Amino acid sequence: MKKLPLLGLLGMAVLRLSLLAVTPQKWELRTREDFLRGKFDGVSISSDGALGLAPKEEKIASPTEEFYLSVLLAADGATYLGTGHGGKVYRIGSDGKSEVWFQAPEMDVTCLAQDKRGALYAATSPNGKIYRITERGKAETFFDPAEKYIWDLVFMDSGRLWAAVGETAGIYEISPQGEGRMIFKAAENHVLCLKKTGRGDVLAGSGGNGVVYRITADGRASVVFETAYEEVRSLDTDRDGVIYAAASGAPSRPRKDELTPAPSRAEPGLGGAAGGATVTASVTAVTVPGVSGAGVVESLAASPAAARESGAVYRISADGLAKLLWSSGDEMVYTLLWRADERRVLFGTGSRGRLYAVDKDDKVSLLAQENSEQVFELVPLDSKVYILSNNPCSLVRLLPEQRLQGEYLGPVVDARTLATWGRIAWEGSADAGSGLELQTRSGNTYEPNATWSEWSPPYQKKEEQVLSPKARYLQVKAVLRTPTGKVSPVLDTLTVFYLQANIAPSVTRLEYLKPNEVFLKMPEQEDVILGLEKNLPEPAAKKDDSFRIVIPPKKAERKGFQTITWEAADENGDTLVYTIALRKEGEADWRVVEDAWPDSPYTFDTTAYPDGTYYVRITASDAPSNPAGLELSGERIGPPLVIDNSLPVVRNFTAARNGASLDVAFQAEDASSNILEVKVLVRPGEWRVVFPVDGIADSRSESFKFSVRIPAGAENMITVRVKDAYGNVGVYRQNF
Repeated sequence: MKKLPLLGLLGMAVLRLSLLAVTPQKWELRTREDFLRGKFDGVSISSDGALGLAPKEEKIASPTEEFYLSVLLAADGATYLGTGHGGKVYRIGSDGKSEVWFQAPEMDVTCLAQDKRGALYAATSPNGKIYRITERGKAETFFDPAEKYIWDLVFMDSGRLWAAVGETAGIYEISPQGEGRMIFKAAENHVLCLKKTGRGDVLAGSGGNGVVYRITADGRASVVFETAYEEVRSLDTDRDGVIYAAASGAPSRPRKDELTPAPSRAEPGLGGAAGGATVTASVTAVTVPGVSGAGVVESLAASPAAARESGAVYRISADGLAKLLWSSGDEMVYTLLWRADERRVLFGTGSRGRLYAVDKDDKVSLLAQENSEQVFELVPLDSKVYILSNNPCSLVRLLPEQRLQGEYLGPVVDARTLATWGRIAWEGSADAGSGLELQTRSGNTYEPNATWSEWSPPYQKKEEQVLSPKARYLQVKAVLRTPTGKVSPVLDTLTVFYLQANIAPSVTRLEYLKPNEVFLKMPEQEDVILGLEKNLPEPAAKKDDSFRIVIPPKKAERKGFQTITWEAADENGDTLVYTIALRKEGEADWRVVEDAWPDSPYTFDTTAYPDGTYYVRITASDAPSNPAGLELSGERIGPPLVIDNSLPVVRNFTAARNGASLDVAFQAEDASSNILEVKVLVRPGEWRVVFPVDGIADSRSESFKFSVRIPAGAENMITVRVKDAYGNVGVYRQNF
């Protein structure tokens, strides 16, 4: 085989790089926050940012509905589902078959409960009731609270049913015979959730202002904690009495008594109109006023882009001290669940359908991401957890075993211009038969579509050349596999190198200040304390320069100077330098007046140039960021620029006495610009403005004819002052 000489190879390399910027760029996923920008399918991420296989999920065949709003796991192994907009209650038997168990006249079945005898209770909204369902299709109205919303139900040890309602924000206690009374009325719009504790009392979360209440069995209430959020949507406790609270809605203010970690990421919320009555309570936190929005189904249907809201998870100790475990600006917490055997709290969010966990050390990990937008409710059963999700609705069981395969789809890499892809590298482990494969695809639209390239063949090594074609955008996919489910491959970091195509800079604006107008840099001075005593133990501390106010330059007049200003852009973000050149009208050659000028503005002395009309050219070059010979440039030519430093003159001057007046006539002329103003003076009189014969000074030659009153005791001299458009002043004197 014939070999190319070394110089030929180097020439090909230079040709290949001739359109590329010199500095390679690096895109990297390293932290948990980095990886959370992607999409997870069967993959989890630990608190320290390591990707691994997620717990296994088992999908439960369930009817197609617009929303699932409630779920109940019955003692006989059946599962009941309450739906939104359809007003149905489904029963899914242990054999997996589903059937409509009850059809409510209202739109939404918001919560379900079951008594000790196995009777099913369903609460509906809006303007709903509580129904007792004893068998398929057989139901009766158990209690009508005459409230718009019924949000939660819980049976007490006494057999009485408690119901949380809105918009009047209260709790009803209902006897087994269906007789009820309001035992608690909050100051907020809604009571959204109830949780019975091991002590026999009930925790309640409110909406409108997110408050956690504790209500004793006889209805005495106290405030446990007031969050900075609009609503408390879900509550749970551990055996030590520690409370976990899910809050959501836009924070009304930061709380000084919260221990806050760095924020993570939330979505739309729930509530109602402002209002409600007050309750006497022992308050352990400062009141935060709040206003809630629409109902739960509207919350589920809302577009995430329409109203992004936030969410948080709190841990409240038995003595009332609250700690913020997790918070987000674009994920909203819908549900949480304490897992005693695992010593961690799980919580589900929207609008990305994610299931998180916070362990005993307060470290947050992502367990799974569902194919739905909202993880709406978590229900435990032995070692399993049931996950109810919406948009689209689904019901799955989270199992303790690990998946055998999962996929992570990274966020789109935006190179900002056409790019050549370099190496892809990753760090992690794939031991004991487990495997980790990376693939890439590229395209020129931000959202991947049919115009993108196909996925590349899998990269087998920890460092390889990216095989996807040149493009502006790139996406990386990681596929994790294990044959046994006992070990998982781990991806710790992912790095892609790329080189942007070098795009020529552009000069987007070129303007001139008025003739003789310049920018003056304001003087810098040390901060001095006036009248400071001399006898100090140490010098007064100087002000931190990072907080120093930058005073912009001011404009001033300096005769003979011309200032040029411009703006330029470079899509590669390269450092630019500028060449300023002038060309006189009628000439062909450009004269470079400055090269490698760092930035706008540029001011030059016009007295060094002959009068006339000139053109200014600004050339922007990206040479500082590119190797010699590979730089690119862009230029812009400004409008005509007149340089005029010649003085206007007076010609054909005549002055003749006419009694007490002086008849004057002359021609005022300027070589380059129009006559702007003419004044005359006969001492001891004052300067007087005179107009040309045609009434307006608008040309380079103007005729003047006028009479001037000769004041008493006047000298026999008249002075004429002519000013042109560029500030040049000519003076003419003559005796009469």
